Amino acid sequence: MTATLVAQGLAGGYAHRTLFEDLDLTVAPGDVIGVVGANGAGKSTLLGILGGAIPALAGTVALAPSDAFVGWLPQEHERVEGETIAQYVARRTGCAEATARMDAAAAMLAMTDLPDGVDAGEEYSVALERWLASGAADLDERLPAVLAELGLAVGTVGAAADGAAITPDSLMTGLSGGQAARVGLAALICSRFDIVLLDEPTNDLDLDGLARLEAFVAGLRGGVVLVSHDREFLARTVTKVLELDLAQHSNRVYGGGYDAYLEERETVRRHARDDYEEFASKKSDLVSRARVQREWSSQGVRNAMKKSPDNDKIRRKAASESSEKQAQKVRQMESRIARLDEVEEPRKEWKLEFTIGQAPRSSAVVATLAAASVTRGDFTLGPVSLQVSGGDRIGITGPNGAGKSTLLGLLLGRIEPDAGRASLGSSVAIGEIDQARSQLAGAQPLADAFEALVPELSSGEVRTLLAKFGLRADHVLRPVDALSPGERTRAGMALLQARGVNVLVLDEPTNHLDLAAIEQLEEALEGYEGTLLLVTHDRRMLEHVTLDRRWHVEGGHVTEA
Repeated sequence: MTATLVAQGLAGGYAHRTLFEDLDLTVAPGDVIGVVGANGAGKSTLLGILGGAIPALAGTVALAPSDAFVGWLPQEHERVEGETIAQYVARRTGCAEATARMDAAAAMLAMTDLPDGVDAGEEYSVALERWLASGAADLDERLPAVLAELGLAVGTVGAAADGAAITPDSLMTGLSGGQAARVGLAALICSRFDIVLLDEPTNDLDLDGLARLEAFVAGLRGGVVLVSHDREFLARTVTKVLELDLAQHSNRVYGGGYDAYLEERETVRRHARDDYEEFASKKSDLVSRARVQREWSSQGVRNAMKKSPDNDKIRRKAASESSEKQAQKVRQMESRIARLDEVEEPRKEWKLEFTIGQAPRSSAVVATLAAASVTRGDFTLGPVSLQVSGGDRIGITGPNGAGKSTLLGLLLGRIEPDAGRASLGSSVAIGEIDQARSQLAGAQPLADAFEALVPELSSGEVRTLLAKFGLRADHVLRPVDALSPGERTRAGMALLQARGVNVLVLDEPTNHLDLAAIEQLEEALEGYEGTLLLVTHDRRMLEHVTLDRRWHVEGGHVTEA
């Protein structure tokens, strides 16, 4: 089925705060619309409204045909305790809901005391059609093949956290972040949506997963609306860009792809600034001239009121007429000012100002692995022999499940090798943003959790620092676990600024950050002089950040490019 979604006059946000308003958007078959904007601009809220899961503050969302199948895949994988991969995929694809609706309709067929006006046959027919459209009929047959293609089937590389082989009956809570991301991709591939809404689908995907996701999006006949922080993914997939501009409290659709959007956005912003400066200059000039004319007019009135020494009525009349002319010029000038088309000054965007606190230099050798190996279930990393020297800037790549996080654990002394040796140098001050953002977690309010990690800072200093990272009064009192992934990431960046580090470890740091924050992080990394270990699948970050060594981890082995 080809379907079109039309949103008109949408406003979204919360009771106390409107994030966007007067938003019009048409999603036609073949459209791939990327939604961009700062964290907190309402990108996820918009997808929820389009998917029918979140009520709009104003406006309408209409589908043609009205029974089109819209799939919204939220940012978080929402791992439910006790839920298997098969159950998770059924939920994410809408098959579980369609099955429950059909079962309920089937039960109605056997009922003899139906409420007036309820046609059990019609209910069942509609539910059956929806069930078939969702792909539930053959999901159990399709899922194992998709998992196998993604490297998650029995007998292939990739295992659950406890080392057991992954099957459709494996629990989602037993998977790593990368494995859960691949299962999320499997759900997307298995889906039969007419319109697809994707919130950060690239998070935790490796390069192979990204390539498969790009191919999937490119092959869809239906419309797609997606939110992503991956600039290369946006450049390769989107046909239009919807910008939610939080600073200007505006929204705008840009035609063309992501790179065309960047160019046009700069042109639009430059013209907006030029238009305002031209207006402000013209208004200032008119106001200044009106002030002068007003002073002259006032002086003329005073002169006209003075009695001439020789009681010359002609001179007094001339002075009075001159005064009236000046007053008329003042009125004309004020009229010109009133007729000016008001141009609102573009608001300055909030910009993350981020620097990495530097500690004194570490020892010349930061970390050494000598024939070190670690075994977890049927997976073994190593034997690995490596040395990290002070000042090294190392980029680490590799597929999910290849052992990158295990390698970091060995290097940082968190994991003891089962064989071989691992040693950490002296005077090593480690700063880290790990993939799970686990340094800041739990039920404590953010301010309390942060203070516990930097006791040398006062409460006021902590709040001031967090505010610089966009974490203000309504954030610092919330439990850390109640913060969004992007907010937790910014809190982790604030921690790096508060502490002095000489060994910086970043594991997928761009996950959940908005595009402006990613660019600021890249700038901060260019100014950082210590040792850097950067694990990322962000292709543009690998291009923009200066690295002097590259390690590739695959199948438990590490090679240097």
